[in-house]
Amino acid sequence: MSERKPSPFKTLFDSDVCTLIEAAEDVYQIRFKNRAANAYLVRGSSRTVMIDVGLSSNFPHLLTCLNHIGAAYHFHGHALIAAHRLAANKIMLRDDFSMLRKMFNEPNVPINVDLWLEEGNLFDLGNFRLNVMYTPGHTSACITLFEQDKGLLFASDTLMPGGVMGGVFGSGSIADYIQSLERLKGLNSKILLSGHGRLSDTPQEDVRIAIQRSHGLLSDTAQLFDALDARANFEPIMQSVRDLNKLDDS
Repeated sequence: MSERKPSPFKTLFDSDVCTLIEAAEDVYQIRFKNRAANAYLVRGSSRTVMIDVGLSSNFPHLLTCLNHIGAAYHFHGHALIAAHRLAANKIMLRDDFSMLRKMFNEPNVPINVDLWLEEGNLFDLGNFRLNVMYTPGHTSACITLFEQDKGLLFASDTLMPGGVMGGVFGSGSIADYIQSLERLKGLNSKILLSGHGRLSDTPQEDVRIAIQRSHGLLSDTAQLFDALDARANFEPIMQSVRDLNKLDDS
C-alpha cells in the first residue's frame, strides 16, 4: 500500500482532545479526537457561521480553538441555529430516537431552530456564498453546503475522505444516498470538509469511491435478505458492511 502524501492543510493548534486546522483562508476545521462530529468555522466579511458544533461535552475544547482564531466573540448572545426543516422538526419536538441524545449522553434541554433550511437556500457571508443542497441518505435530513467559487464542499455525513459513507440510519435510504452522491459528483469541488475525519483535497476521487461502495452496499443488502430467507450464514456480508464504514482518518 502506498503512503498518503503529506497533508497540505496547516495545523494551527493541537492538544490531547482537539486539533485546529486551516482548510482555506478564513475556513477552519475543529477536529475532536474522540471522533465526535467535526466543527467548521467560516469567517465571512459580513457574518460568520459555524457548521456543526460537536457534542456538548466538547464545548470547552471548541471555545479553546475559537479563541485561537479570535472568533468566539461572533457567537456571544446573537447566534442563530439553522437546520434542514426535517431535522428542525425532530429537534424542536425533542425526538430522542432520531437525535440519539441518550446514546451520546447529551443534555435534555430544549433547542430552538431559528432558520428552517430548504434546497436552494443561500448563506451570503460577504466573501463566501454557501449554497444549501438537500442530500438525504445517511438520514432523511442531511444537507451539504457548497461554496462554488472556492470549491469548498461541506458534506456532513454524506461523504467522507477515502469514499467512506456515514452509514444509513433509520430515516435514511441507500437509494437516496446514491442519488445524493451522484449530485456531489457533478460539482467542481476542490476541498472536502466532512462531518468526521480529515480534510481531503481529492473530493472527486472520494465521491467516485463512495458511489462504488454504495452500489456494493445495495447489493450486499439484497444478499443479506436472501441469506436471512435461506437461514444461511450472513456474517461475511455483515463484515463487508462494517468494512465499508471504517473511517479513513489517518
